[in-house]
Amino acid sequence: MSATATLARPRSGRMIGGVCAGIAHRFGMSPLSVRVLFLLSCLLPGPQILVYLALWLLLPAEY
Repeated sequence: MSATATLARPRSGRMIGGVCAGIAHRFGMSPLSVRVLFLLSCLLPGPQILVYLALWLLLPAEY
């Protein structure tokens, strides 16, 4: 991971919107592990889908 990694949606390695891949890249994790954690969190009550959609709209796309 680079010291200047920013939170952005990557152009490659996306599944739907690139939110999980962007979070994984920013924190030096595997995109698969972030996706699995997100899917598991959807089993709990809360606004996970709304947060994902908001991040999809708010995070800039990587250049």
